[in-house]
Amino acid sequence: MGLLDRLKGRGSSISAPAEPRAVPVSLLGGQDDLEVVGELAYQAVLWRLCGGTVGDRIRCDIVAVLVPEPTNSYDANAIAVQVDGQVVGYLPRATAQEYLPGVKHVMSLRGGYVALRGVIVGGGYYDDGPGRLGVWLEHDPADFGVHPASFARPAPPGHASADGVMRTGFTEAWLTDAEDNSYDLSWFNDLPEADRPAIAKLRELLAADPDPVDRHFQFAELETRLYRSRDLYESALAEYDEACARHDAEMESICEAFMAKWGKVPLLDTYRQMAIRQQKKKDWEACKWWAERGLALYGQRAAREEGVEDLIKRRNRAIVKLDAAVVPKRQVGLESLHTAIVAGTPSGGTPGTADPDAALEVLVCQECNCRFERLRVRGRKPTLCPPCRAAAKA
Repeated sequence: MGLLDRLKGRGSSISAPAEPRAVPVSLLGGQDDLEVVGELAYQAVLWRLCGGTVGDRIRCDIVAVLVPEPTNSYDANAIAVQVDGQVVGYLPRATAQEYLPGVKHVMSLRGGYVALRGVIVGGGYYDDGPGRLGVWLEHDPADFGVHPASFARPAPPGHASADGVMRTGFTEAWLTDAEDNSYDLSWFNDLPEADRPAIAKLRELLAADPDPVDRHFQFAELETRLYRSRDLYESALAEYDEACARHDAEMESICEAFMAKWGKVPLLDTYRQMAIRQQKKKDWEACKWWAERGLALYGQRAAREEGVEDLIKRRNRAIVKLDAAVVPKRQVGLESLHTAIVAGTPSGGTPGTADPDAALEVLVCQECNCRFERLRVRGRKPTLCPPCRAAAKA
């Protein structure tokens, strides 16, 4: 039988397309966060999956499938994140490269795709408009042969980021060091290789160096060294927290120095890492504070949009965790996990007018009797919660 006969089906004339084939999916557990990026391009899909309307505060439990895309024209290591057969984002490029061998190994062992539990979070209203939705997954890095991430030392001087865009600002500062007498980064090459003596040296530098650019990178290196030493001595994490707090106290002047020299603010990794640290401690108030503090410092001046997006997602997740007692949950994808069909992976409501004195209000759905939260606006109050509204429209 020829290939065309096999595609049509033995002994049949041209007929309706066959039903899509169910693909086995194995659900793995874990407590560590696995970040998803690129959700901005899939906002319509995310709102549809969680059954919400723009402006609703959302926390929607999901099961997501990791789908490698070896033919992806942008990145052969790309791993798409699908919910109910629809792409909602991707693993970050560096994460995908690190995790792809392990994902393929698990797929080979289990004979199907890998699924992880996660959550769609976000929505609500903020000073800059309606909030976007983001996706977080939970996993155990060991399942993929990956060790938990640590802080990385800044890139060696003279080496730009992979995409040629300012990242931490260290390379730009190093390259202009000779032309600018206000700061001197030669201390970087003089640091001891071992962490304990390097930490002592950095503290000496911070006690004497007045320049904000120097101080920013000295604080960043001190934080890296302290976090890396957390298993070597007991007080390292407390010292790390203290260094981050001192760093933050000087950040306004540091950001102004960056703006004066380069007209933009590079990645302020202190805020991302401290937000992550608070997430791991389940201190959602502190997580929210660090994320919002970083966003306030960036303003509209960030050199890298992904740094802003990361903090927005962490802030949104912290807010949802804090509001979890009153926000109803809706699960997507749990019921049909083992018969999920993995589709192809192509890339690719207007809220009411808010009262200036608006506040959140809690309403009761007339259909399911669940409580749900929304921004108080003029006009009729909704009688159905977001999931029931979506079901009524279907």
